[in-house]
Amino acid sequence: MIERDDLKAAVGSGLLSEQQAASLISLADSRRGARENLTPGDEPFELFKGFNEIFIVIGLIILSVGWWGVVALALGDEIVDLTRYAIVVAGAGAVLLWLLSEYFVRRRRMVAPAIALSVMFAGNAAFGFLAAMTQPFMIAQNDYSSVPLPLLLATLSLVVYWWRFRVPFAMAMIAVGLFVIAIVFTASRGGAVEDISDLFLLSAGGPFAWITLVLGILVFAVAMIFDMSDPHRVTRRSANGFWLHVVAAPALVNTLALSLLDRDTAGANMILLGVLTLFAIVAIVIDRRSFLIAAIGYIVALAATVLDSDGAAMTVLILGIVLLLLGAFWERIRARILRLMPGFVPLHRLPPSQV
Repeated sequence: MIERDDLKAAVGSGLLSEQQAASLISLADSRRGARENLTPGDEPFELFKGFNEIFIVIGLIILSVGWWGVVALALGDEIVDLTRYAIVVAGAGAVLLWLLSEYFVRRRRMVAPAIALSVMFAGNAAFGFLAAMTQPFMIAQNDYSSVPLPLLLATLSLVVYWWRFRVPFAMAMIAVGLFVIAIVFTASRGGAVEDISDLFLLSAGGPFAWITLVLGILVFAVAMIFDMSDPHRVTRRSANGFWLHVVAAPALVNTLALSLLDRDTAGANMILLGVLTLFAIVAIVIDRRSFLIAAIGYIVALAATVLDSDGAAMTVLILGIVLLLLGAFWERIRARILRLMPGFVPLHRLPPSQV
């Protein structure tokens, strides 16, 4: 019997392409009736395949520190006029990161180095475009009108990187980049963020909360497109959906949750629990724990750092109990909910129930 490790070895040796291997795995899984190779009720997740990948990531970090140290030495006193050198420095860094990605991502199919390289590529692109195109004196006067365009170009560069290397984590950074661009653009057009909670309070002045809500819906929709194209969760499309759900959840849930928590009333907390119950049902139906845990985890963080409310503390306690119960009985609960779903829900495009 050919195991998955055999298919990975075949891809690594060039005998099969990644697409061919993924097609074989998908066909085998569908013939066996679902995700037999996963633990029942499990959700695919992978940050690294072995310690060698961590070893390489540490090497990449040290290489990055050394690179910027050499750049600083080369510039010397001219470091204060970095704008003149931004294109050369960032361009050389982009070429180096691209070549490393060709080897570690496309050829070696490594997971952790792919994440590290995508983060470095995004940071390098943002540095280059911001240093070359922004106006420091305008920023010092709280005028951010020169910031959105370089951020947009950096995000588009990351889109090109994702298109070439298909790193799922890069998709999450693209979504985050769009959030940052939208908020900075709005701020440069007259909006103002006086408090961090204004980003999620629908009652706050300015359009920031509505921007996060709308973009959250769009990111969730794209995540579902990826998920529904790979219901057995055996290709990178599923991993793209995973990371997009991690980004979409805080924007979707917390915009509503923090607005309700800010009222500090028993009725608002009950409405919050109802909203979270609805989102929990959605997470269970699409079989995405990542969506639910990202949302609830961020709510807990906001309740602990932004708000001081006895009602919020009780809500957090209830959320912890609910998460434990869902973790223990996820598949049983999901099987019952799926049986109650109306006919228009495309269950054949979602992961099959294991119960």
